[in-house]
Amino acid sequence: MNNVFVIYTGGTIGMVRDEQTGTFIPFDFDLIAKNIPELARLNYNLRVHSFTPIIDSSNMTPAIWLEMASLIKDNYDDYDGFVILHGSDTMAFSASALSFMLDGLQKPVILSGSQLPIGEIRTDARENLITALELASAKKRGKSLIHEVCIFFDNKLFRGNRSFKYNSAKFEAFRSPNYPVLVEAGVYLKYNNDALLNNSGMDFQLHTRLDDAVSVLKLYPGISRQVVRAVLESDARSVIMETFGSGNTTTDSWFLDMLRQTIRNGKNILNISQCKVGSVELGRYETSKWLKEMGVLNGYDMTFEAAVTKLMYLQGEFNKQSDVAYWAEKNIRGELTVQD
Repeated sequence: MNNVFVIYTGGTIGMVRDEQTGTFIPFDFDLIAKNIPELARLNYNLRVHSFTPIIDSSNMTPAIWLEMASLIKDNYDDYDGFVILHGSDTMAFSASALSFMLDGLQKPVILSGSQLPIGEIRTDARENLITALELASAKKRGKSLIHEVCIFFDNKLFRGNRSFKYNSAKFEAFRSPNYPVLVEAGVYLKYNNDALLNNSGMDFQLHTRLDDAVSVLKLYPGISRQVVRAVLESDARSVIMETFGSGNTTTDSWFLDMLRQTIRNGKNILNISQCKVGSVELGRYETSKWLKEMGVLNGYDMTFEAAVTKLMYLQGEFNKQSDVAYWAEKNIRGELTVQD
């Protein structure tokens, strides 16, 4: 019998329609079990931990990430895998955060949910949950096939820290354009073995320190000095700068001078692209040559969600800004592709 630990945080999958207001409100896991009688036919020993109270994923916080990660650590030896039922809006943030907190993971942690509540006739919840459970217990020669934190949605398994929600109106809610799909679920489960992490032989450990002193500077034509100054002079230890194309910014002297002064003051600036596909290539164009020379960090092809949570993790681990800067540009959990 397969042993799977289910963490139910809330989200659309377990919502019901309030007859008085017509809005959807969260309900407990019993609603899900009632609407998926197939669960009783599966050869799974399911243990369910429901959050109290059930949360909307828009209220996700680092403290809740720590609670989820601690549940996995405390029950790690007793279960084949873990399924987290989670609202889709911040699912990619949670998956990314957990990927950094759960170091040396050698069992699956699958986040899933749905675009429609479980009680709706055309819901996607049933297939998402059943397949997530199957993936969480998948083994070969007695060992788990999946060694990482993933998102399963609409018949595809994605690496958690490579994913983002791109659509709120389709069942195909998530994409991972800069990294291949790990598993495609059709008549059979088709594994992309070359894309899966292999943490065999590593020691599993939980990292509990997160420092959320991160700010975001999203560039746009005409951005004012006041806006740039407000972000750069905040009390954040690191600034994520969302740039154009392959990492380009304006070359106005006032802007570059502000960046230089921010770096001199001891803050890290991590450059990621506003484009969803492709990578930052510092120095490829003149507009990014100055950034590379002054010490702006290269975020390569990291998603925004991965960049935010990686910096929180690194800042929790290291007091020295130089250590945060060094590891920010390294691939530590499969979250980025370093370009030569």
